[in-house]
Amino acid sequence: MDNNFKTIIGKDVIESLTIGMYDDSRFIYREYIQNAADQIDKARQQGLIEEGEIHIVIDAEKKLISIEDDATGIEENKVVEILKNIAQSTKKRGINKGFRGIGRLGGLGYCEKLVFETSFKGEAVKSIMTWDAKKLKAIINDREQKEEASDVIDAVTTLETKKEDANKHYFKVSLIGVSNKDLLDVKEIRTYLSMVAPVAFNKSFVYAKKIYDELKKEEITVDEYKTFINTEQLFKGYNSYIYEGDVNNKKKIGEVIDVLFFKDYDPESNKLFWGWYGITEKNQSLNQVNFARGLRLRKANIQIGNESTLTKLHRDKRFQFYFFGEVYGLHQDLIPNARRDYFSETETFYDFENKLKSFFHTTIHKLCYTASDVNSAVRTINSYNEVAEEFEKKKEEGFVDKEEQQSFLENLKKKKEEAEKAERKLESIKTKSAETDTLTPITKIIERATLNHTLTVKNNVETEVAEEPVFRTDKLIRLNKQERKFLGNIFTTIRNVLPKETAELLILKIEEDYK
Repeated sequence: MDNNFKTIIGKDVIESLTIGMYDDSRFIYREYIQNAADQIDKARQQGLIEEGEIHIVIDAEKKLISIEDDATGIEENKVVEILKNIAQSTKKRGINKGFRGIGRLGGLGYCEKLVFETSFKGEAVKSIMTWDAKKLKAIINDREQKEEASDVIDAVTTLETKKEDANKHYFKVSLIGVSNKDLLDVKEIRTYLSMVAPVAFNKSFVYAKKIYDELKKEEITVDEYKTFINTEQLFKGYNSYIYEGDVNNKKKIGEVIDVLFFKDYDPESNKLFWGWYGITEKNQSLNQVNFARGLRLRKANIQIGNESTLTKLHRDKRFQFYFFGEVYGLHQDLIPNARRDYFSETETFYDFENKLKSFFHTTIHKLCYTASDVNSAVRTINSYNEVAEEFEKKKEEGFVDKEEQQSFLENLKKKKEEAEKAERKLESIKTKSAETDTLTPITKIIERATLNHTLTVKNNVETEVAEEPVFRTDKLIRLNKQERKFLGNIFTTIRNVLPKETAELLILKIEEDYK
């Protein structure tokens, strides 16, 4: 080995560790919130604050973003060491939320200047470190020069200090001259962070208390931080309703009727994961207008990946979007990877993945298929009852002819047989759900269906051909018997050649003229 050889780390590594690390620009909010949360934890432990707050300001007009916390801040003599060095974090893996020392530079790819301002309690000074992102991009894009990463960082950073109230303690990061429009869309960022950030459930979510009560019973602490976007507090995006349509025209079609819980342990009986999922009325696929859909993976109450991250663990991938819910990775050895889109591969991770997959393949899979059987049975019974009601109405209003009456009777007989079979199926499912823990939610789905529908096959419908059925022409008193018979033939022709709705409208019009 040549002992005189010097290892060189080129300038491109800076790009790789900032904009090149992620495929979604919004990650910068998650990274800065994560860093703020770690410092709030530290400040709480030191008794510096009781709760702590994170304030995000997004000013699209000025192209400015800032994220500020009221935690420990950084001591003046440690500012350069902490804010200028890369991937040299003092945080601990498995304990702190961030620990790689690269997240704070994420904003460099999306602004002209990245500014860190901080003050430490007891020091009458605030330190301001500025990264010239515009200059950094120019240096990186200059392919003629081969600068080292450390030299580039020295060239694009400046440090200054100003007087500050010695009682103040904070850390603030500002992105000046933001070039990415997505980052300045307040509504979109609020939606994104409502699923990503470590914030509380909104009290308007009916099942928030039930989830908190279960967490308390399990002795699980979930980190939560008061976070504000332009002064409005942020909460998790869960609500009690499901919708169809799109964001500009959505319609409420159902609701969450209960939440259920699940958990598992490692071989030493340490908590591996814990989670909850919401049961909806029909337990069916939720479309994208329900932005909180999917079973979401979280670590330290920060989302890992996105709504699709756990899809690959399902036996039937579509079932990922049948639910609202969360899976909290609790084990200390479940470590988010550098991109925070999944966990790093460890023995604990493999145990986690196998056990969660088993839960999805059994409980979730069985629940979805059984719920589908329930919904099918309910539709079949309701279809029969609707036809039965239509038949009773026809008996009073009159049939077009005997052929129509016979067609009704044949359809009614077929529907009744199907409905009775569906009724037996429902009873069988009810019995099994009462005996099997994994099917407990089915009872609730059936109960909810019963609230809105009569799930009983009606037996009071006459299914024999009446000796003297009523025909529609019988009520046309302005016509004699021969004329009514002739018009009845016309009605038959109309019914045979035109679509059902069109035929009915035409017959009604003729009836009005001859009543």
